[in-house]
Amino acid sequence: MSTNLVWLALLMFAVTYPSRALGLLAPAMDRLPKVVLDYLQLVGPAVLAALAAVAVMVTTEEGGSPTFHVGVEWLALFLCLGLVAWRKNLFLGLAGAVIVVVVARNLGLA
Repeated sequence: MSTNLVWLALLMFAVTYPSRALGLLAPAMDRLPKVVLDYLQLVGPAVLAALAAVAVMVTTEEGGSPTFHVGVEWLALFLCLGLVAWRKNLFLGLAGAVIVVVVARNLGLA
């Protein structure tokens, strides 16, 4: 096992932990400035978007090297974004994306 990326994990911790710990360290969240509260509401969706982006864009070969991937997942992602923007309904967008991927995989396209 390689420890080459431990420094990156520590850097990510140093950058992201303060925003996640703020709710625990500030018992009076309602007294925080509106700008801070607006920022904190976006931390969760930003983390989920980053995780989804890695799941869609990067695949790992059998040898262990990550590669950039373009496939049906991209279509599902853009469909999800379009449905959410159009209908203002996250569930509908996610359901549409899942259906596209399931159908593509069952047809052998993905």
